[in-house]
Amino acid sequence: MTQHLAASATRADAPTRRRSPGWWRDAVIYQVYPRSFADGNGDGMGDLPGIRRRLPYLAELGVDAVWLSPFYASPQADAGYDVSDYRAIDPMFGDLHDADALIREAHDLGLKIIVDLVPNHSSDQHEWFQQALREGPGSPLRDRYHFLPGKGESGELPPNDWESIFGGPAWTRTTNPDGTPGEWYLHLFAPEQPDFNWENEAVRDEFRSVLRFWLDMGVDGFRIDVAHGLVKAAGLPDMGRSGQLKLLGNQVLPFFDQDGVHEIYRSWRRILEEYGGQRIGVAEAWTPSAERTALYLRPDELHQAFNFHYLGTGWDAAALRDAIDESLDSMRPVGAATTWVLSNHDVVRHRTRLGGGLDRARAATLLMLALPGSAYVYQGEELGLPEVVDLPDEVRQDPSFFKDNGQDGLRDGCRVPIPWTVDGPSHGFGDGGSWLPQPTAWGELSVQAQTGDVDSTLEMYRTALRVRREHPDLGAGDAVRWLDAPEGVLAFRRGDFVCVANTAPHEADLSGHPELRPGADGRVLLASRRHDGELTTLPGDFVVWWTA
Repeated sequence: MTQHLAASATRADAPTRRRSPGWWRDAVIYQVYPRSFADGNGDGMGDLPGIRRRLPYLAELGVDAVWLSPFYASPQADAGYDVSDYRAIDPMFGDLHDADALIREAHDLGLKIIVDLVPNHSSDQHEWFQQALREGPGSPLRDRYHFLPGKGESGELPPNDWESIFGGPAWTRTTNPDGTPGEWYLHLFAPEQPDFNWENEAVRDEFRSVLRFWLDMGVDGFRIDVAHGLVKAAGLPDMGRSGQLKLLGNQVLPFFDQDGVHEIYRSWRRILEEYGGQRIGVAEAWTPSAERTALYLRPDELHQAFNFHYLGTGWDAAALRDAIDESLDSMRPVGAATTWVLSNHDVVRHRTRLGGGLDRARAATLLMLALPGSAYVYQGEELGLPEVVDLPDEVRQDPSFFKDNGQDGLRDGCRVPIPWTVDGPSHGFGDGGSWLPQPTAWGELSVQAQTGDVDSTLEMYRTALRVRREHPDLGAGDAVRWLDAPEGVLAFRRGDFVCVANTAPHEADLSGHPELRPGADGRVLLASRRHDGELTTLPGDFVVWWTA
């Protein structure tokens, strides 16, 4: 017998899952990249009115919250991660009235809103930085950033050997007001993104004020960009080595994951707790280990941290089991929920990255959503979108692309605007085209094309999120019970719920493992694609959920 992927998804009388204390502990959070989600005014660029009109789609999908990548005033040297005013909306996205309306309508639909916060660096057009340049060396305003004299006879060499994540030195020399060569300033990313000096109390005061501004606007939390980078090692010591740094890596470095960051987040936690509704902080923290990541989640610090160690694990049963165990074990001592993620705006989409096409991507999704804790979904992954790998050089905008020693992957490929309709201008993204060109076959993957098709990736996501919400053994938790399985197969139990994943590209024989197949009293909840109803063998790149 052949069954649809969503066979027997739920019973009409399925119990409602008991919510754990802290909504974030089992939430599914959807990342919106504002440039590429929906264009409300037809200028080819996504915006807040466009997002607002698509909120019902997100509510129907079944997510709990929406994370918005930066929409602040910015020269857009790095797609909005170079902020010139943290209390203003960039005109390309709308204005504060649009933000207010979006937050209110999201709440009316039962969705929480998380906004991006970029505290490691500002834009070089930020008034603080511009004033520091105008006033020159010796100005107390320069202490808000890292201005230092250079080395060499006339200061012609950078202050240390740090390199930019985007390639090249992490220092740029300034010109003094009188036209002579001046001091150098630190920028771990693009030269247009000078790093703040978090030893300066004015910087700390400013960001506490920014937090309160957006909390007063009604946001439910903050995703903290480069959360591991705010504090640098005392004296800014040399790295002592060369070689291009990875944008998303786990190296031990003198400017990342310094212990001093934790004092900052303890002060932010106190502000979050001044507000009702359980407002949260989410760390984008690339650290050397899961144990180091857990330090950001101690009870008096932040609430979530992206599990990049899991994201970086290949599609291999043994490696995945190790990553899952390490993640759960490291979070347990601090009482934090593990936060799983497969794709975001900085990495190759997992359909492409994992190397097995759509079947493997769907299987990886069901495995992730079955794990204890919270999960993040990047816009378009619910449509099964692949990475766009053939963008012409002339349309690319990722600053790392323009560096001789830039990053592999080229982040524009995961940022192409998503398709809403089969036909029409930019496949329903907007009436004025799209800022990055969409592939010609994009319409086949659109929301319109997939809605109502029981075998589509979109309907699999909708079903998975509904099952996850309704099944009492899914969602929050801190442990799984592993089941004995053939090589290449990963299987675990959570109460009456069982997840079985075949990470091999070929079939796996389950005839000697009856505990991996639903018995006479069990029922299949969901599978990653059509399957043999007996499940005596498990197809390659396949995941099935069942319950006793």
